[in-house]
Amino acid sequence: MPRFASTLFSILLLTACSMNPSQTSAPASAVSQLTPSGKLRAAINYGNAVLARRDASTGEVSGVSVDLSRELAKRLGVELELLPFDAANKSVEAIKNKQADIAFFAIDPARGVDTDYTAAYVVIEGTYVVRNDSAIKANADVDKAGTHIAVAAKSAYDLFLTREIKQATLERTVTSGGVIDMFIEKKFEVAAGVKQQLEKDMKRVPGLRMLDGRFMEINQAMGTSKGRDEGIQYMRAFIEEMKASGFVAQALERHKIEGVAVAPAAR
Repeated sequence: MPRFASTLFSILLLTACSMNPSQTSAPASAVSQLTPSGKLRAAINYGNAVLARRDASTGEVSGVSVDLSRELAKRLGVELELLPFDAANKSVEAIKNKQADIAFFAIDPARGVDTDYTAAYVVIEGTYVVRNDSAIKANADVDKAGTHIAVAAKSAYDLFLTREIKQATLERTVTSGGVIDMFIEKKFEVAAGVKQQLEKDMKRVPGLRMLDGRFMEINQAMGTSKGRDEGIQYMRAFIEEMKASGFVAQALERHKIEGVAVAPAAR
């Protein structure tokens, strides 16, 4: 091959490699910390419709958190094991007990005791739902004595409302998908949850309305057990690249998730 052609080929090859970061190998220290069993065990919370969904007939999970898990496993050069859970607190416990290597849930100070986080990759909203004939018209009307708010136990919005609610009473159920059912069955005044999950439930339960605005902003991140310093450093860089490259936005579009914003770049 002529020298000029050989040089040009080398330049093009280097350029292609630099533009294809998914082929970049992770540091060995990060791989060993994130995959102590030899594979990447990812806790997938299908109780949050923004993060994942589970096919009732096959049990297969899909969604943006599954796509991120697959891409991370590919970067680490290991097999992926998906561990489906129907509630965020179960994913939290899986990380705490080292049954899972990574998980996807909202950043919260209470969870930070056992977990190191990346920056957020998506931002979703916590909203309230009431009955059509409810006297409650705005978020500011919710925190009143005698008001009972249905929430999923140890969810991000439960942790937030536990700190913020002063007069109303929080009533807890196990999963986010059970909030509206408990709200209806127990005749509570308010249901709280992730906007997309509540919108999904409102399609099957008539006579409900969502209050305007949000009571909280929920920053969804990827987390791992504390003590994996090289691992979390690699995960943080990974999430920033996934946001900047359009990977997260494309995954949201592919899975038809609306009303969710890709989180801004970490400061």
